[in-house]
Amino acid sequence: MRPPTIDATTPMKLDMTMMYAFHDALRHDLESVAQMTARSDGWDVFQRFLRIHHTVEDEALWPVLREELADRPGDLALLDQMEAEHAALEPLLDAIDDALDRGESAPAARADLAGRLAEHLRHEEEAALPLIDRTLSEEQWMHFGEAGMASLRPDMPTFLPWLLSGTNDERTSGVLGYLPAPVQASLRDDWQPAYAATDWWAA
Repeated sequence: MRPPTIDATTPMKLDMTMMYAFHDALRHDLESVAQMTARSDGWDVFQRFLRIHHTVEDEALWPVLREELADRPGDLALLDQMEAEHAALEPLLDAIDDALDRGESAPAARADLAGRLAEHLRHEEEAALPLIDRTLSEEQWMHFGEAGMASLRPDMPTFLPWLLSGTNDERTSGVLGYLPAPVQASLRDDWQPAYAATDWWAA
């Protein structure tokens, strides 16, 4: 049985649980990004999952939407904005990564990243996700979700505890509803304890 739809405002026909949970986890980490002064495992995890998330959207979500919206220039312009916002974040991630390699903390780039990412997540949730809900079939949406899980599969022991660390109890229940019993057991018995025992943002 699919878990109930959980979204930020009103119910949608597509289940956006995982999308909102991912966004919550990114927002949660922005607090640590703002405070970090040196490279840490937390930064490496954050930037890796953010890049994966945006790559999957760029390759498996926006092109499908473009096909469906080919005769709707106003909606296509929104997709252009989504892709441009993704592209604007990449050089900031690279700049911070390079600075950390040099032993610098890149406060200006970190502040810029935090502001741009927070605005992008808000824009996507307020404009793009309702458009997706109105446009895509459940099969198309599930195909996008499967592409995302395939990209993250090697990182599942870290990804799932990270994902749930930044969300609330209701959304956690929704995420767990997607997971087979053996994965839930691994998450509960092994992955979450190991994640909780690690100081991810220690320099």
